[in-house]
Amino acid sequence: MAESATAALESLLMSSPFSDPALLEATDAVPDRRILPDVTVVKVGGQSLIDRGRAAVFPVVDELLEIKRTHRLLIGTGGGTRARHIYSLAAELGLPTGVLSEVGSAVAGQNASMLGYLMARHGVPVVGSTALSAIALYLAESGAAIFSGMPPYDMWQRVPETGVIPPYRTDAGCYLVAETYGCANMIFIKDEDGLYTANPKNDPSATLIPEITVDELIEADLPDLVVERPVLELMRHARHVRSIQIVNGLRPGLIRRAVEGEHVGTIIRSSS
Repeated sequence: MAESATAALESLLMSSPFSDPALLEATDAVPDRRILPDVTVVKVGGQSLIDRGRAAVFPVVDELLEIKRTHRLLIGTGGGTRARHIYSLAAELGLPTGVLSEVGSAVAGQNASMLGYLMARHGVPVVGSTALSAIALYLAESGAAIFSGMPPYDMWQRVPETGVIPPYRTDAGCYLVAETYGCANMIFIKDEDGLYTANPKNDPSATLIPEITVDELIEADLPDLVVERPVLELMRHARHVRSIQIVNGLRPGLIRRAVEGEHVGTIIRSSS
């Protein structure tokens, strides 16, 4: 049966354009293999947490180190305020989206390096984008690994409809890692309790949304989202990671509770 399906697929690949619906259906016939199904991806926000320094970062580091005793973790990092500064400068210089993506990657990488040094004595390595193929070895050895959340698109970053800011940044990059490796969960560690109807930092009427679907969220067209909007489009086509969770990293214990499957913060699902 498998040989027959393989032969049929090979025949279609040799004779049909890649846009052929029959070819696309044939490639979809075999379920994707989940490469790291017992791993949780957590993203440590750059502006939300790392930019706050010791008071915010140290408790999160301690909590992640404690969690990795019983759960395998991939820890992605955001860029934060320094990335915003470099985007502003590069945009003012008239540089294109691909260049902004490349220089923004460096900032997220700096944050990954800093977390790596803080966790180094516990054997947690920082893994560059070219070394992700060895991620299983790092996880087997230490139970966790750190990576820069910026997807390695660089000059090949998708050009946005308006402006030059890279649309696929560190939220999208971390989600893509979780989806590609078929991980168990994708948790975004922010400085808010979850998704709100408005920005709670400047709108006292904002209310928490405990759970929502991608379609409902897109239809709501909220002025401010706690995650990058392209993540929602990626979730529409998800095969494995069909929900994401947003938790407040400034509140001790919430990261562990989310990793262990508890509904804290906000859960966004690809469908109801």
